[in-house]
Formats: sequence, C-alpha cells, structure tokens
Amino acid sequence: MTRADPLAAPPPLQSLRGAPEPARVGNLLIGTASWTDRTLLESRAFYPTAVKTAADRLRYYARHFPVVEVDATYYALPSARNAAAWAERTPADFVFGVKAFAALTGHPMEPKRLDPDLRRELPEKLRRAVRVRASDVPPAFVDLLWQRFVEALAPLRAAGKLGYVLVQMPPWFKPGRDAVEYLERLPERLRGLPIAFELRCAEWFAHERTTHTLSRLRTLGISYVSVDAPQGTPASVPPVAVATHDDFAVVRFHGRRAETWTRPGVGTTERFRYRYGEQELGEWVPRLRTLARATGRVFVLMNNCHRESAVQGGKDLARLLAGGASTGQ
Repeated sequence: MTRADPLAAPPPLQSLRGAPEPARVGNLLIGTASWTDRTLLESRAFYPTAVKTAADRLRYYARHFPVVEVDATYYALPSARNAAAWAERTPADFVFGVKAFAALTGHPMEPKRLDPDLRRELPEKLRRAVRVRASDVPPAFVDLLWQRFVEALAPLRAAGKLGYVLVQMPPWFKPGRDAVEYLERLPERLRGLPIAFELRCAEWFAHERTTHTLSRLRTLGISYVSVDAPQGTPASVPPVAVATHDDFAVVRFHGRRAETWTRPGVGTTERFRYRYGEQELGEWVPRLRTLARATGRVFVLMNNCHRESAVQGGKDLARLLAGGASTGQ
C-alpha cells in the first residue's frame, strides 16, 4: 500500500462535519488534544462558520467526540470558573483530560501567566524573568501551585467529567531516586484525582526496566500513558499498550516526525504536523481492543494537532474500531 505524504496538504475532507455521532466504540472514547488549536480554526475544515465563540466550539466539538484534552492548562493554571463553564457546556457523559501545569512536571514556566497574587509570592528575580526553570522555583511555591491546580478542577470532579490529569514529564526526567520520590508524592499532591503519567525518556524502557517501570505505576495507582510517537531518539518511548490502572487507560498519538521530535527551537505546531494513514492507525486497533478488555475506559487522544489532522485521525480511528468485533463493555 502506498503511504500518503503525512506532511502534504490534505485532500478534501470527508465526514468531518457530516457525522456528529461521538467517536465512541464500546468503552473506547476518542478525541483530540485541543478543541481550540489555532491551525484547526484557521483551516475552517471542522467548525461551521456560524460557530464562532469558544463556548459554541466546545458544544459543537462535543457532538463529534466524547473526550477532549485541555492543553491550555500546561501554559497557565486553570480556574474553577472555566472548569465550571466546560462542565456546563458539554453533555452529561462528556469527559475532560486536563494537562498539568508546566512547573508541576519539571518544565519551565512563564511567571507573567500566573495570577497576580501568585506572582507576588515569587522572589523578585523570578517574578521579572520571562521564563523560569522548574528547578529554580522554591519548593513551597511549587506546593502552592499544586494546591491551586487541584482546587481549580473541583467543578469538573463534582460533575463527574474529569477523566484524568495528564502528568507529562520532560525528556530529562530520568530513572533515579528523585524520580521515584516525585512519583510517590503524586497521589498525595493530586488528592485522589485520576493520574495519567506520560514519559518522554527512553531510559525508562531500557532492557528489564520496562517491567519495573510499569509495575511501580500500578502499585501507586497511576495510569501509564501509552503513546504512538517518533522512534529512535533519546526522548522516544516504545508503543507499549498496557493498562496499569483498573479504571482507565490513556493513549496519545503524537505523529511520527522523528526529525523534529527533539530538535531545539521547533514549535509545537511544527513538531506535531503529521497526518496518520489508515495503515498506521490500523496498527493500533488490536492494541486498543486489548486495552479495552483490560480496564474500565480507554481515552484515546490525537495530539497531532495541525489543522484538521487530529480530528480527521480521530474519526478515521473510530471508524476502523467500529468495523470489527466489539470492545470492552
């Protein structure tokens, strides 16, 4: 089978607007890692022209997909007001994944994005910086960030719409004593919220360490995030599809652009600019069905958010899954 160029302009789309049934197959819930991606809005391929506001876009998105991942909370802490609005604008069975704020996962943060009262708590030197490394943030301030993050998600939790908190670690999060300590503190810091843990360092899966890594997550009650991602880099992890939690599993599709996966200075739009072909998605059909039998729900998120690639990939994957034997519950 000839593989279409994953970076070429897509052909005219089929069924993006014409199939409003949510992409749900048994206990497999399929969605995208954003509903407000700038390039998706600019493409005009998914949202009708009459759908102009953020509220209307979320309502429209929820007609097509049963789950979405909130990416904005990585760049700025969420607010309870926004979380309540998300809950109100979506159907009763709609689910959100919420990405943890950057400084909580060892990534640099931008102080200007903090609420004024929080920003005043930072030392003056950090308060004036454009970007601050997580290692430079005082531990007491990090504890305050965790508290604010959890409190902001209370409306989603109360509405039964918080599927998971995505804790996505950077490539420099490597096996060792500090990493183990971080992992062991996560359940306490997130106060019982469902945790989905994503690794971006190949060392966690070197030789016999794979079994140990997954076993530790299961013991801590943390769900491992399975990924489809570029291979062959220090930040590559294998496409291991495994459930380490009885209630849910998470799978994220990042595209397969190995040449940009770890290149410094590459923006997120360019890093994830990739269109999955049917054969590539088909590789995951048996894996996803296995996950569906192993846990309560499987959240599948297309993170190749460039123009309509993610929404089209999500619909294509749902179609492939629906074409075979039933899954899960």
